[in-house]
Amino acid sequence: MTITVDIEIEDEAWIRAEPETEALVWRAAQAVLDAHQDIEGQGIVILLADDDSIRVLNRDFRQKDQATNVLSFPSPPNPEGQIGDIALAFGVCQREAIEQGKPLAHHLQHLVAHGVLHLLGYDHQGDEEAESMEALEREILATLDVPDPYAAAEGQ
Repeated sequence: MTITVDIEIEDEAWIRAEPETEALVWRAAQAVLDAHQDIEGQGIVILLADDDSIRVLNRDFRQKDQATNVLSFPSPPNPEGQIGDIALAFGVCQREAIEQGKPLAHHLQHLVAHGVLHLLGYDHQGDEEAESMEALEREILATLDVPDPYAAAEGQ
């Protein structure tokens, strides 16, 4: 089954900072889907927004009145087969990439992969779940030539 990935760029800052944003997002989402060919569904929508928009979503859906890097909204079973939506905040993502000393492109692909994995039911609430999800992220990102996003944090 083919799963569509629709990318909506609400904040043009994404394109100004990284002209290949749309292709990077699509490749990251597709890499996760390729690694999970047994999934059922029709589509994923990925919104690239500004911090204020993500703050409102985070407040309204998670009762946390602050911007965050990525939000995932898995869809309940539905006739359209929609898997869910992901939303990313430009300012938060850019700031994190700078703080972590990595290109925005790599951080963006990591967060997209992370978000798609959440849509597929992965989580990181406990240590075991976190280790499993991080290992899968590392494998998927390696196929995109993105260095291990956790290596710097572990070495600190």
